[in-house]
Amino acid sequence: MQVEKVNYQVNWKNFKRGTSFFVPCLDPVKAKRIIRAETDRLKYKVLFKTVLEDGVRGLRVWRLY
Repeated sequence: MQVEKVNYQVNWKNFKRGTSFFVPCLDPVKAKRIIRAETDRLKYKVLFKTVLEDGVRGLRVWRLY
């Protein structure tokens, strides 16, 4: 999955309910669209939130089910 010219390798098999990951990005709307395409393909229900972590703006993604 590529977000803002950076390739991310997400182990979707280990992305269990209740877990989350953080993707640093400047345009969270575009990043959400890219990640949503992957999660929809896998039929994962997720929650997105734009956050600031350690001074870095990005998108936190939680798997709901």
